[in-house]
Amino acid sequence: MVANLVLIGPPGSGKGTQALRLARRYRIPHISTGDILRQAVRDNTPLGRQVATTIARGSLVSDDLISDLVRHRLAQPDTQGGFLLDGFPRTVVQAQALEELVKGAPLVAILLEVDYEAIVRRLSSRRICNSCGLTQSVSDDMEGLAESCPYCGGSLVRRDDDDPETIRHRLATYDSFAGPVVAHYRHRPAFIAINGVQAPDEVSAALFAAIDRVVR
Repeated sequence: MVANLVLIGPPGSGKGTQALRLARRYRIPHISTGDILRQAVRDNTPLGRQVATTIARGSLVSDDLISDLVRHRLAQPDTQGGFLLDGFPRTVVQAQALEELVKGAPLVAILLEVDYEAIVRRLSSRRICNSCGLTQSVSDDMEGLAESCPYCGGSLVRRDDDDPETIRHRLATYDSFAGPVVAHYRHRPAFIAINGVQAPDEVSAALFAAIDRVVR
């Protein structure tokens, strides 16, 4: 069974957790666009030098460049049994490039659906200990109150990017690029939408069952 998966989900949807579980269950590499970019720069390949130059100018990596990087990564031997793409495609042009790359092989697009206000509540409840660095959630009745880390006694503080308005801005940015990509896949037989508000184990079980139905 070859599982070629594209995982789509907003920040705070639990996508990172589910990506690791999916990669482990189907024994496929978890390929993150961010990791590809960083590795290309470290390797100092011709593509990597283009990435480094683009980033140094403060520009966005073009559809063609990121698609070339993904093409190179998918040509590696460990993808023969399938792959999990995380962060690609980010545009419809990239989605079309991916379809050319897989050359008609089955491609399953997975969307983790989470109500945006639920994400705001989830992320804005996160705190990080300014002493040991542990991240954890606080209950609603502790909102705005000082709280100590249960492990080291340090102060639990909210990260700047977990401020509710900052989260809403990140979600709006995500929606601007993810919306067209989701629309590109939504009416295809191999499109899966899973309720991401459930407990992580329930999300995983629903994902596994849906993917197994599609790829078998």
